[in-house]
Amino acid sequence: MRMLLRNLFGLLACVLLLSGNAQAACLGEQNTTKIYTFDVVPQLTAAKIYTTWSPLLQRVGHDAGLCFELRVSATIPEFEQKLLKGEPEFVFLNPYHAVLANQKKKYQPLLADSEDLLTGILVVRADSPIKSLEELKGKSISFPAPNAFAASLLIRAELAKKKIDITPVFVKTHSNVYRSVIGKDAIAGGGVNNTLDNEAPEVRQQLRVLYETPAYTPHPVATHPSVPAAVRERFLKAMLKLTQDEEGRKLLDGINLSKPQAVTYAKHYKPLESLQLEKFLVLTGQ
Repeated sequence: MRMLLRNLFGLLACVLLLSGNAQAACLGEQNTTKIYTFDVVPQLTAAKIYTTWSPLLQRVGHDAGLCFELRVSATIPEFEQKLLKGEPEFVFLNPYHAVLANQKKKYQPLLADSEDLLTGILVVRADSPIKSLEELKGKSISFPAPNAFAASLLIRAELAKKKIDITPVFVKTHSNVYRSVIGKDAIAGGGVNNTLDNEAPEVRQQLRVLYETPAYTPHPVATHPSVPAAVRERFLKAMLKLTQDEEGRKLLDGINLSKPQAVTYAKHYKPLESLQLEKFLVLTGQ
């Protein structure tokens, strides 16, 4: 019953937040004057993000004595502009966004999933004669977006390191990538295992994974340097506490953060700097 009520709350919060109702923006402890902004990278629809994140922030905010305003930008470039201006106080972002945010505004990662490491994959048609990356030289390869971490940045960096020049074609979504390869619009395409696994069997059976990148720590929750250390600690404790009951575990599953762990920039994200992914970034409005 409690889980049902929280799901209903999430749906209500989605409606109210999308309608711009400021009073509904406080998720968590209501008896506080401080509302922390919490931005989520818009890789899913706004409705999906509000439905999954609202009940989680309501529970975590209540347990931690904090109040959050959940915000979702219309596009990833808009999200990136706000991030690099230092607007969000709490933010859920991709690993290389975490690098940029640390370098530009000193954001500090706080927690991430401990088991679901992030890798990029290159797929070709199942009947393709291509067996090696070297055979992709001079070819058109589809990617979901320029700044998609595992599905685009990692793969393009790996190809460049191996001196394999390709022509990237950006087709907006992972599903479009897989269909562009099946339809022979591109000889190969970048994605991630999770999105490939979510495709229908008739799509998956027409594709073959040619290459998989090294694995990295996935999307973290990070905080602006203005967030007090005590507040970070209260949030972290409340998030880790969710693993102790079934309701909490379902909330974590909903945001693909089933096994949260504390993370630091130095240990978990600074190694990405050596990949020199900035060569492949496309940032607007900077």
